[in-house]
Order: sequence, then C-alpha cells, then structure tokens
Amino acid sequence: MMKSKLLNSLILAALAVPSVAMAADASPFTANVGLVSDYLYRGISQTGAKPAIQGGFDYAHASGFYAGVWGSSISWLTDSVAVTGATSSQVELDTYFGFKNSFAGDFSYDVGYLRYNYPASYVAALPAGAAKADTDEVYGALSYKFVTAKLSYSLGNTFGIDQSKGSTYFDLSANYPIADSGYTVSAHAGKQTYKGTVADALVAANSSPTYTDYKVGVTKDLNGFVVGLAYSSTNANRTQYTSGTNKYLGKGTAVLSLTRSF
Repeated sequence: MMKSKLLNSLILAALAVPSVAMAADASPFTANVGLVSDYLYRGISQTGAKPAIQGGFDYAHASGFYAGVWGSSISWLTDSVAVTGATSSQVELDTYFGFKNSFAGDFSYDVGYLRYNYPASYVAALPAGAAKADTDEVYGALSYKFVTAKLSYSLGNTFGIDQSKGSTYFDLSANYPIADSGYTVSAHAGKQTYKGTVADALVAANSSPTYTDYKVGVTKDLNGFVVGLAYSSTNANRTQYTSGTNKYLGKGTAVLSLTRSF
C-alpha cells in the first residue's frame, strides 16, 4: 500500500507537540495520534478489516468555537466495487469547524461543518451512479449529561453515491465515566439514510445503501494513553457493502484501539 506523506507528516508532528504544550499549559491547540485494529466509520470498515494509523490537530477557543483536521489511512476506495473510479486514495483527511457550549446546567449543544476529503486520482468517466467520495456535512448535536443525540446532513454527493444530497446520519450515544477508575463505558446506535435518484435505484435493485449500526465499548485511561475495546455491528446490505476483495465491510467486529492526546 502506498504511504501517504501527508498523513505521516501529521502523525510525526503530533508526536512533537508535548514540548509545545509544556511551554504553554493554557494553549488552545491540542493534538492526537492513534492506532486501531480496524477503522470503522458508522459501523463500516474503511480499511478492509485491517489496522489503521490516525491523528489530528484541534483548536478550541474559550468562546466555544473550534476547528480541526484529522486523518487516517484507508483502503475502501481502492477496494470498492461501486466506486471503481478512485484509483489511488489511501488517506482520508477531514477538516471541520463548529461551535459548542453548555446551558441550563447539564445540557450542551454542538453545531458545525465537516468535510471528508479523499485525495485520489480518478478515471475520466466514473461508473453510472458513482461520484467522487469527497463529502460535505453540517451537523447539530444536543447532549444531556452523558447522553448525546446528533443529526448530520449531507450538502451534496455522499461517500461516492451520486445525486445523494440530503442524505442523513442520526445517532444516539452514551459515554459514562466510572468515577475514580479511569474507565468509560459507551453505547451507540445510528442510522445512515441515503436519499436521491441513485439511492432509490439501488433500493429497487435490492442493494439499498441505507443501514443501521450499533456499538458498545469500554476505554481505560493509562496515564494519558487510552486503550479501548469495542464491538460494532450493522445490518448493511451485503451486496452494497462487500469490497472488491470479497470482504463484508459491515459485519460484527471487535476493535482494539490505542490513542494519545497532547
């Protein structure tokens, strides 16, 4: 697999951040780096059930404004049956900004914009129904204590499916920290709904891209290193979500993770 110079630079830079943080404890900038045994996004493997390296930078202002960039190694585009036009994408690079704050004590909100970038070479003419994978979403979330409901809305073509503006992802999640233990237990359920002419045609062909995913997990903070174990599963259509290497990308999967923030 071709290595992404951009992602490697991101990870190396993240590792160098502690020296900066030590010089300014109140810095609004943070960085993170991580390894996962399988990169799942909304329950779907982005790496063909293989490990991924990930990392990012964030800026958070006291007003509640935030912005950041995050990257991960991927393989789903080059493995894909549906989006055969992408020939070289080995990295996902997300950029985002938003505003979040709390109110009425235990309530908080978060609204923002997120762009998923998949740098790649494409053939001159993509297959019918396919589009470039780059995706733009706006989102809004409302939280009460440790429970969060969030809706993401696509502003255009969505993850390689043409004419899919207005597609949505709704998820409900809970992250409960166990006091004085370093453990956090979590649960999640979400539904990715695709809309548009192409999505309707896929439904008619018994290959609907719409699906539901579920996840339960636990993390442990070990002096700044966070170790996680989660189990995720979906009801994603096997025809739509089977890779060119004949792997079902929505199957039930246990994922190990190791992350570090600076």
